[in-house]
Amino acid sequence: MSRRDRTPNLMNVYARWRPPTPSEAVAGEIDRGTSADGRPLVSVSVHRKDSASDRPWSSPAAFKTIFTPEDDNAAVYRAIIAPVIPNVLRGETCSFFAYGHSGSGKTHTIMGYDFEHTERLGLCLAATRQLFKELDALQQREGGHGFGVGLSLYELRKNSAFDLLNGRTECHIREGYDGKMHIRGQTEVLEGGKVRVQPIVQRPCWTYESLHQELQHSLGRRSVGSSTVHDQSSRTHAVLELELINRPLVEARQALIDRQSELVPVGKRATDISIEEQSNMVLRTAEGGWEPNPAYRPNQARIDEAVASKAEYEARVTAAEEHVAGVLESNSHTCLGGKMVFVDLAGAEYQRDKSGQPQTAKQTPQERQEGRQINTDLLALKEVIRAWSTNQPRIPFRSSPLTMVLREHFVGPKNATSAMIVTVSPAKAQYPATLNSLKYGSLVGAER
Repeated sequence: MSRRDRTPNLMNVYARWRPPTPSEAVAGEIDRGTSADGRPLVSVSVHRKDSASDRPWSSPAAFKTIFTPEDDNAAVYRAIIAPVIPNVLRGETCSFFAYGHSGSGKTHTIMGYDFEHTERLGLCLAATRQLFKELDALQQREGGHGFGVGLSLYELRKNSAFDLLNGRTECHIREGYDGKMHIRGQTEVLEGGKVRVQPIVQRPCWTYESLHQELQHSLGRRSVGSSTVHDQSSRTHAVLELELINRPLVEARQALIDRQSELVPVGKRATDISIEEQSNMVLRTAEGGWEPNPAYRPNQARIDEAVASKAEYEARVTAAEEHVAGVLESNSHTCLGGKMVFVDLAGAEYQRDKSGQPQTAKQTPQERQEGRQINTDLLALKEVIRAWSTNQPRIPFRSSPLTMVLREHFVGPKNATSAMIVTVSPAKAQYPATLNSLKYGSLVGAER
């Protein structure tokens, strides 16, 4: 069966209207409606009705559900997240994206601002709370080595990632020899010449309370700035990963990092010896060229010893990688490696007001440049989702750092459900931004 004949991947798209503020209610709301017509997906229509020239816009059938301003975070959780918890417990990966303009409620939906009231928790914390309940039940039934949730949280800004669990340390996005994308922090020089490049921090949390505290503390490090809507807008894409772990998995991964750090100086020594021996085999001529050095014979024994030592340490790394894979593939703990990925996308920028002029009065040149990068990332994400959902032979992951980082969550062997929540404002003053958000969502979720 060819790639084009396969069943398309599934990306459910939802829209969520946030409640209007008192001032927005006074100024007037967008006239809006939905239509199902017996189809599995819903279309949405909006109409500003400010003048006789205003025309309504209706989307194609693209949205799984339209949440009203009366639907709280608990209702969104029950509809989108709760049904896929069993998938995660089977070791699958589920990804959730919040898209919308600044001030539309993305961060409120994904991360939440109220960390105390259960019904107001952001989707990530509500999911974590349920995961710990399920893991505790699994522990009581099967025993074993204590299950937990590994927390990673970083933000993407331009071409770098910033680790919010590690003091907002700048990390670099690199493609490895295996074709996978890696986010690496600063290089550490350890005792004995060992060199370690620490990956993005994953904090093992063994209780819901500890993860709750880590998340609340780390979210305070997010970068904010002026947008076209308000002065405290998230100007980065935040990526939060929750992975089901146990202590043997944590220990195996730490051992792999240690073996990799041991390999670095040994591999460097083998390379240096090879270069040194080759350099001694030639001489510089008076004309500035090179000629063979007949007086030097390469020390092959020295080269062979260095290569053999490198091979020994490479074998240790391979054994450590196999051990990690063995722990993950353990039949008795199929939940291990299951992931939930929550992406709080930066607000779409450069919306236009009624006169057609960009709403950028409050922005500096640097902030406008950031806005252009955000829009580039969001366009790249849309193209990736459309190519992925229709099983295209080429998916343009390299179009932006955002899509490069998210690659493994689209092509991983255990990928399950992906969903996008388009958050929109009912305020007439934000009609252009709301319309653009709904158009973006309809392009991603339209029936194919």
